[in-house]
Parts: sequence; C-alpha cells; structure tokens
Amino acid sequence: MMMRLLYNFANFLYSLFINIASLFNKKAFFLVKGRRKVWDALKGTDLSGECYWVHCASLGEFEQGRPVIEALRRVKPNCKIVLSFFSPSGYEVRKSYNEVDIVVYLPADSKKSAKKFISLINPKAALFIKYEYWYHFFNELKKRDIPLYMVSAIFRDDQIFFKWYGGWFKNILQAVTKFFVQDESSALLLKSAGFNNYIVAGDTRFDRVVSIVDSAREVDAVKKFCNGADRVLVAGSTWVPDEKLIAGYINSSKENEKFIIAPHEISGRGIASLIEMIDIPCCRYTHIEDESYINTRVMIVDTIGMLSSLYRYGDVAYIGGGFGSGIHNTVEPAAYGIPVVFGPRHKKFKEAVDLIICGGGFSISKSSEFLSLMTQLMRDNDTMRERAGVAAFDLVKQRVGATLKVIKELER
Repeated sequence: MMMRLLYNFANFLYSLFINIASLFNKKAFFLVKGRRKVWDALKGTDLSGECYWVHCASLGEFEQGRPVIEALRRVKPNCKIVLSFFSPSGYEVRKSYNEVDIVVYLPADSKKSAKKFISLINPKAALFIKYEYWYHFFNELKKRDIPLYMVSAIFRDDQIFFKWYGGWFKNILQAVTKFFVQDESSALLLKSAGFNNYIVAGDTRFDRVVSIVDSAREVDAVKKFCNGADRVLVAGSTWVPDEKLIAGYINSSKENEKFIIAPHEISGRGIASLIEMIDIPCCRYTHIEDESYINTRVMIVDTIGMLSSLYRYGDVAYIGGGFGSGIHNTVEPAAYGIPVVFGPRHKKFKEAVDLIICGGGFSISKSSEFLSLMTQLMRDNDTMRERAGVAAFDLVKQRVGATLKVIKELER
C-alpha cells in the first residue's frame, strides 16, 4: 500500500512538473496538449471488433514495434490497432502512421485513466515494446484478463526488479502474459526472479532493418558523389563531439577518400559549425544546384529521412551519440555489411555490444583511437575492413525472425 501511494505521488509530481514546464518547453507543451486530446480522439474512432493496443515509449521503440504492427496488419487485415506513445519525439513524428487506426499519447498512469483508456479501446491484447512498466495500466489489463505481451524486452541486473528492495516493482511484472526477450541473459534474470513465461525471441528491430535495406531507394546525387572514390565513410546521427573526431580525420585524409555526414541536428547553426571544423570544401545536399558538387569530398546531408539509404554507399560507418546519452542505430549500417564505429557509451545497447564481440563493430573513446582505427579501415587494412563487414552482416542475418515468433503467439 505504501509503495503504491508513493508511486501515485511521484506520478502526480511528474504531471505537475510537466504542466509547469509546458509553459516554456516545447516537448512538455506537446505532451500536455496531446494528453488532453486523447479521450475525444478515442471516442471519435471506431474501434469495434478485434482491437490490439501497441505501446512504444518513443521513436526508437516504434522502430522495434513497427514490424510487429505491419505483420499483424497482414495476418489480421480487419483488426483495429491503437498505437500509443509516451514521448513527443515518438508521437509527433509518427502521428500520421497509416498502418494503425489511431495514434495517441499514453495518458498519465493513474487508476482512473487506465480504467477509462482500456474501456474505450477494449483490446484483445496489449503489446508493450522493449520496456515501459506502468502499474495502473498493467493492473487494469490483468483485472480484465487481457493478455499483455512485452516485445523485444531486455533486462539488466541493475534494474529495480532484481534489487532486494524492488519487490513491489517486480510484482508489476506479474501482469505480463509473456515476455519476448532479446537474449538469454534477460531470460535468466526473469527465471531467477520466478518468471518462466518467456520466449527468447530476439530483437524485432533486426526484422525492421532488413525490410528497410530491401526497400532502400537509390539516391542519385549521392551515388554520383561517391563514384570514383576509393573509400567512403558514412557518419550518421552525429553530434558535436562526434563531428570533431570526424573533422580531425577528414582534415588529414587522402584525396581518394570521401565523406557523407548526416548530423542529428540539422539547424543552420549546427551545419555552419560543422562546416567550420572542416578544412576542405563541403557541399550541402539541399544546396546542390549543378554537377560541381561531385568534385568536393564532403557531403553534408542536411535533411531527415535519408540515413537508412545512405549506408549502401559507405565502406565504413560511424554512428553518433556515443559521447552523449547513447549511440543511435547501429543495426542499419551492419545490415549493409560494413564495419560500424561508435563512441564509448554503448554498453546499454545490446546490438552494439554484440557487434564488438563478433568483430563487426568498434568502439573508440578519444581522437587518437579514432584516427588509428580509421587509418586501418579506410586505407591500410582491406582484410580487416572486409572481415568486419562480413561479421556485421552475419550478425544481422542471424537475428532475423523475432517478429514471426510474436505473431505466431498472437495467432495462437
């Protein structure tokens, strides 16, 4: 009882903080505004018949949930699907996603909201992607005997569920019908906590990435830019610390090497700052007017939505974020069979750790390490680069199939 009261109080404080923050913070504003629209949106949508609820924390989890949603749509074309997000960064990008019947924000986790939300959608099953464990929503699903699946779940021994003081939080997991976990270590942790309702299914993101690669389009301007280069480095989702490393290598690079940089931040100021770091002429993708850009050696892709198609032109990939809160998607470049390089903050990303283990990925923590590694991969050691690319591709190929395991369970 005490823990539940504390949990409710913490949620109340968070909601209060978000409402205050919405006065001056854009993301908080979107969240508050979006949550207010949830009830009218659900009431105005026909969700009768067989309905499934898929919840993702943010955009990254959506990419893991997407192959499940689209497979579900194929096997049950007449079903209704509700997609919810906790974060504005997920909702605002995917609010018009046309494979579902409605996209909404997840209301604040309270007994009243959970009861109202689940009453309105009346799902046949709920699928939570990777994580997000909300007591009242889980409890309401359990009360109504609605199956709840955790998809691409991953557990670590430092999570509160496995601490001596985490009993109340561990009990939240009792509402889960089945865990589709990514790896054996997650399965062992669940088993040690008394849970046997799991399947080691892998990560659905690998299915999504293979689908992206198979349908990736040619980008003619980029293809022409890379034509004739001995080696091409594609750097994706870079931040300033990443760009300093890359610029350092570019400034000492050889004439036959080319570089494609797709920054995470594409504002005018961010692009200008990046160009200032680089000593040789650069072209900006959105500013291409004639064929002269082909003679430059650095292309800055200052638009979104292209990155997954760019890796096909690379011999080596660098993934940004590893000097900040965490690296971005390493699976996409691996699926193209090229070595993947990233910063030191990768340990919470299983796919990055696995890439290092199999020899397809490399972590660097300072500029000297980056320069040494890039010199080998881009210039001196073709065997090393080719072996790493094969290892990265094989890893992706071996991990495909998690989505099918989830869908088979739902059909059953």
